[in-house]
Amino acid sequence: MMLRCMRECVEFLEKEGELVRIKSEIDPELEMAYLHNRIFETSGPAILFEKVKGSPFPAISNIFGTYNRALKILEPELSKVSSLIRLISSDPSTALKSPIKSLKSLTSLIHALPLKGSFLRSKKGSVLDCKCKISDLPKIKCWSDDGGAFILLPQVFSIDPEHPKNILRSNLGMYRVQLSGGEYVKDQEVGIHYQLHRGIGNHHAKALKKNQYLPVSIFIGGSPAHTLAAIMPLPEGMAEVAFAGALAGRAFRYDFMGSSKNSFESVVSLDADFCITGRIVLGKTKPEGPFGDHLGYYSLVHQFPYIEVDRVYHRKDAIYPFTVVGRPPREDSVFGKIIHEITKSAIPKKLPGVTAIHAVDVAGVHPLLLAKAMERYIPYEKSQKPRELLTHANAILGTGQLSLAKYLIICSDSDNSELKIDDEMGFFIHALERIDFTRDIHFQTCTTIDTLDYSSEELNEGSKVVFVAAGEKRRELLRYIPSNIYIPEPFSDARLAAPGIVVVKAPKFKSYEDADKEIKTLALSLNNLDRLPLFVVVDDPVEASGDFSSFLWITFSRSNPSHDIYGSGSFTLFKHWGCQAPLIIDARIKPFHAPPLVYDPKVAQKVAQKVDSMAKRGGELYGIF
Repeated sequence: MMLRCMRECVEFLEKEGELVRIKSEIDPELEMAYLHNRIFETSGPAILFEKVKGSPFPAISNIFGTYNRALKILEPELSKVSSLIRLISSDPSTALKSPIKSLKSLTSLIHALPLKGSFLRSKKGSVLDCKCKISDLPKIKCWSDDGGAFILLPQVFSIDPEHPKNILRSNLGMYRVQLSGGEYVKDQEVGIHYQLHRGIGNHHAKALKKNQYLPVSIFIGGSPAHTLAAIMPLPEGMAEVAFAGALAGRAFRYDFMGSSKNSFESVVSLDADFCITGRIVLGKTKPEGPFGDHLGYYSLVHQFPYIEVDRVYHRKDAIYPFTVVGRPPREDSVFGKIIHEITKSAIPKKLPGVTAIHAVDVAGVHPLLLAKAMERYIPYEKSQKPRELLTHANAILGTGQLSLAKYLIICSDSDNSELKIDDEMGFFIHALERIDFTRDIHFQTCTTIDTLDYSSEELNEGSKVVFVAAGEKRRELLRYIPSNIYIPEPFSDARLAAPGIVVVKAPKFKSYEDADKEIKTLALSLNNLDRLPLFVVVDDPVEASGDFSSFLWITFSRSNPSHDIYGSGSFTLFKHWGCQAPLIIDARIKPFHAPPLVYDPKVAQKVAQKVDSMAKRGGELYGIF
């Protein structure tokens, strides 16, 4: 569906019965986010907030709240782009077998070339229609301890400083932008937080090397396809604006605008609902955060660059889109599913021999990566050992944002080609049935991890581990905990989280020195438990065993492999660490961890009462939840 701006998106969703209008005034301080979460959790409609307290602009959220609604918005161009990626990634001769289907996919290339010029400012208007101030925007604060208001669906645009006029040498990414709070000067500065391995970082590094500022534009709204383009993990050198045009079915329209106070030009997206222009201040930083992030924790206050704002443009009929992130699954989880569907056919071409990759959303995406690949190095070997799988693992951890994975579990495709990569429990069972803990655990220490991952004491620094599983089944996993298992003090309350996986309650974490002593005591009592090969030490075994999603989130977001993995009969031989079953992971909350996202009880009660009253008969949300 070709939608040029948020107003057209609202009209389309309302026609489809996929929108609810909230006519009463809603406070952007916590109320809007709470209401969004309640409706998202019921797979409810998109939400148009017609009156936002303190702002002249309406706001919309939950646009991509369900996969089916996202498909309605993005089709038929999504299918064409997916077909184009399959065509490019496969043998070109396949195009000859289905020329009509191939021609349809190639039509998306027509829209991939961006269009520049003031003549594109149509009679229906553009982002250059009006101007406002930063303080006029909806000041949405989602979680009680957030450091201020944030732009929650920003499209941050920058151009390679070495090619300042080449739109195809640009980067469009979704990096959070702090509008208020902290030390930012009101209406003059906003914070920008970008993580490791982001395209804007390359541009910023070049600008610093040239000792010059970096012009940056922040687009908000416009075509929903532009929002998705900003988070697409495209190959380096491929412009997101080209992908945005192809996915929107309408070329990305832009123009250069001069600065009101400095001799630089900024790019504006003419179809955007809002556009903030400015530049990253040269060589300076300010405290940014805290912010309730998509791992389910607060990212804390750290020094980050900030933007000196030049102008804020908006359409006459502008609508401000936003989302709410937090412990997955959330609305951004739908983005992840769409991206997986678009890119899955390209994986074998990008990583030959790798047949499937799955970044586990409920674990926070980067903390846990599952993969299947071919094991062909010594096919005549009677007892298959992981060999080629290690080559594939290195390739995966050296590719784009996959390099941020903390835990990588990779299995041989030939052992079970029907194994579903997105069936997390089934995948774990398959891997645990085959892994040899004395041989198949491979660490990388003192390396980089995701900026948002606080399982290490140092920002951006931590460790990685690869678990490799191939060959015949080594063990049958138990689906119960035998009554004769001895759990020594201070541990207690062992519970089965899944076949072969046990969670155990432990005392509050004090230090790694204490943990080493405690868990070694546990390990000594767990000898010869080959059929229960994974134990996880947790603060709350009831929560960790309640469902497999909770187990994955707790285990892999709260552990640093090099520091938190132990094992029965562990040893180090020629720098290689191994153990007998069971492997033990310490997934307790550590003193240096970021706090998990929870509602302040008093605030939640107050907001919940208001939202509940709106859901009563005669209220604006009656029948929604």
